[in-house]
Amino acid sequence: MNKSRLILTTIIALLAVQIAFAQQMIIGTYNLRFDNKKDSGNLWVDRAPVVVDLIRFHDFDVLGTQEGLKNQLDDISTALPEYDRYGKGRDDGQDKGEHSVIYFKKDKFKLLKSGDFWLSQTPDKPSLGWDATCCNRICSWVQLQDKKSGKKFYFFNAHFDHQGVQARQESSKLILQKIKEIAGKDPVIFTGDLNGSQQSDWYKVLATSGWLNDSYSAVKHPYANNASFNGFGLSKRQSRDIIDHIFTTSQFTTTKWGILTDTYFGKFPSDHFPVLAVITLK
Repeated sequence: MNKSRLILTTIIALLAVQIAFAQQMIIGTYNLRFDNKKDSGNLWVDRAPVVVDLIRFHDFDVLGTQEGLKNQLDDISTALPEYDRYGKGRDDGQDKGEHSVIYFKKDKFKLLKSGDFWLSQTPDKPSLGWDATCCNRICSWVQLQDKKSGKKFYFFNAHFDHQGVQARQESSKLILQKIKEIAGKDPVIFTGDLNGSQQSDWYKVLATSGWLNDSYSAVKHPYANNASFNGFGLSKRQSRDIIDHIFTTSQFTTTKWGILTDTYFGKFPSDHFPVLAVITLK
C-alpha cells in the first residue's frame, strides 16, 4: 500500500469513528396544557391519546414537557412505557401542581443525576418569584448517558411565568447561573415555554449569553410557518411568534428545527404546538 493510499484509508477510518461516536438525537419541547375541566371541547381525556400518538410518531429521544399534572404524566407513561421520566410538582416538590417533566427513552439513555429548582429568589424550595402573582415556577433537570457511546449531557426544562416581566427576566439569569453551577462545561440542552418571543428581553438574556444557542438560529431553513402557541385555534392573530424554545451549548450541532402543527378532526392536541429539533452531540 503506497503512502497516499494509507493516508486516505486512515482519514476514512477516523471519519467512520467520528460518525459512530456522533450522537444524533430528536429533541422536543411541548406545553401539554394542564388538565383543565373548563376546556370544553378540548378535555384531556380526549386529547391524551392524540398527544401519545404524536410523541410516538415523531419519535422523540428526549422531550421536555410543561404544565402536565400528575394524572396527565401518568397517562403518557402508561401509554409509552418505552420512556422514563423525571420532574417534581411545582407546588410541593413532590406530585402537587404542574410539572416541567423530562421524558427520555429507556433503551438509549441511563439516568445519572436529577434535580429541580424554583424560579425565585429561594430556588431550593417551592416559592413564588419576584413579581409573579399566580404560580410557583420550577425547572427540572437530568444528566443522561448514552448507553452506546457513553457520552453524557444535561437536559434542563422549565416554564416561565406568564405575567411577571421581572420574574421572566430574572428566571433567565437564574437558568444560566444554575446551568453553570450544575453542569459546568458539560454539554447542555435547555427547553422551555418562556412565555416570550425571540424579541423578549428574557429570551435575549439566554440567546446572547455566549453560553446557550437557540437551535432555531442554527438551521438554514427553520420550519416555522405558525406561532408555537395556538390557543386551541382561538387565536386569530397572523403571528409567527415562538415562545417555546430549544437551546443548546456549543458541543451540539442542529440540522433540523420545526413547529409541529399536528391536528385531529380540526382540533389541536394542546394549546401549544410542540417544537422539534434534530441535534448531534459532537
